Amino acid sequence: MPAIAPGTKHSKEITVTQEVSASHLGSGTAGVFATPAMLALVERTALEMIQAYLPQEETTVGVEATIHHLAPTPLGMKVRAEVEVVQVDGRFVVVRAEVFDEVEKVGEVTHKRAVVRRAQFAERARAKSPAG
Repeated sequence: MPAIAPGTKHSKEITVTQEVSASHLGSGTAGVFATPAMLALVERTALEMIQAYLPQEETTVGVEATIHHLAPTPLGMKVRAEVEVVQVDGRFVVVRAEVFDEVEKVGEVTHKRAVVRRAQFAERARAKSPAG
């Protein structure tokens, strides 16, 4: 069970590049910040925040997300995810995020992460691999 508490906050900013655009990721045809990239930014921000409260042998994995992409952000503009822990329930941590570009709020995300033991998680994935 993580020692992180509701109210804990963290933010991360990136520049919208072709690599995180809808046209590049295949989630659309426009050269704008992609919804999957928005989720990835929120997940990365939440992971960084929570990881600081966990022992080295544990990490978190995303298990659920609700995304509201509110407005487009063009290439070259910065976007910032601001995440806040809203609930800790056993091994689950729920965060709410707001995502802003340089002009306005462009997204809202609720995201749930599960605390897992790194070795056990890796072994479970390895057991599914055809190579074993």
